[in-house]
Amino acid sequence: MNPQVNPGEQLDHYRIDAVVARSPTASIFRGIDLRTNRQVAIKVPHPDVEGDPVFFNRFHREEEIGKSLDHPGLLTVLPDTDHSRVYMVTDWFDGKPLREILQEEKKISPGHAVLIASGICDALGYIQRHGIVHRNLKPENVLVDAQNQIKLINFGSAAKTGSRRITFTNLAQVVGMSEYISPEELNGKRGDGRSDIYALGVMLYEMVTGQTPFLGTRPFDRVLKYPVPPREIELAVSPQLQEVIYRALEREPKNRYGNAHDLGVDLGHLDRVGVADRPELKDWHRLRSQPLKRVVIYVSIGLIPITIFGLLIYFARH
Repeated sequence: MNPQVNPGEQLDHYRIDAVVARSPTASIFRGIDLRTNRQVAIKVPHPDVEGDPVFFNRFHREEEIGKSLDHPGLLTVLPDTDHSRVYMVTDWFDGKPLREILQEEKKISPGHAVLIASGICDALGYIQRHGIVHRNLKPENVLVDAQNQIKLINFGSAAKTGSRRITFTNLAQVVGMSEYISPEELNGKRGDGRSDIYALGVMLYEMVTGQTPFLGTRPFDRVLKYPVPPREIELAVSPQLQEVIYRALEREPKNRYGNAHDLGVDLGHLDRVGVADRPELKDWHRLRSQPLKRVVIYVSIGLIPITIFGLLIYFARH
């Protein structure tokens, strides 16, 4: 078993400078390629999982996919095979996870959210055209820099369209009961590019409202319940942007955007988006109005004896 890597040490021809992130399975370091003096990111598995075959398959898949893709919205995996242990090296990106931004700001303006989501659509569209489904899209796996450029990361759960089913067919076992898993994946289906569209819809909802669509509900309730309309939480959300979010969050994959390109087109031309007369909006407003109606009825009933008593006093005095 290899020892844990620490800042200040050297790993082959890479100098380890600092830890930038840790997960249950790996640490990511900022480092320098001593051959070129180039700044890089180095992902090193923890010693206790390095020999696990399932983890190794995921790690190898992420590296393989990374080497096959070339897009500004993706980290470039450097084709270096001279390794003394298992690790992966990518180009360095001076950004921070979208999750960190949401924790700092709670929610971001609709315009800013659309800008970030459009960048994600561009990267998603690229991997979809190459037959790849990310399958673990969430704020933790999107890096954003000061210029709102994005990078999708963590392709360990990714799959290629038409490839054999990977060993862990139940996605929930891989990423947990994430709020970004689509209804079809919760039902045990493998999912496709439209599952990534659903995850992006959840992220867009979260960016503009400060909460996920099904906050506080059990995972399988997402198949039955409708989320609070985004405009009820944040008035700055336009009807057109709300419609785009609803289309991305459709329960049935066939009713969602078919691909990231189409979603990106609508985000870039919100003024052209037609707003549907959605039954879920009517149902939500109807359900919301029911408690208010009950209060009005109860108050009215309570006022009846008071009114009668007042009339009796009035007539008695006159």
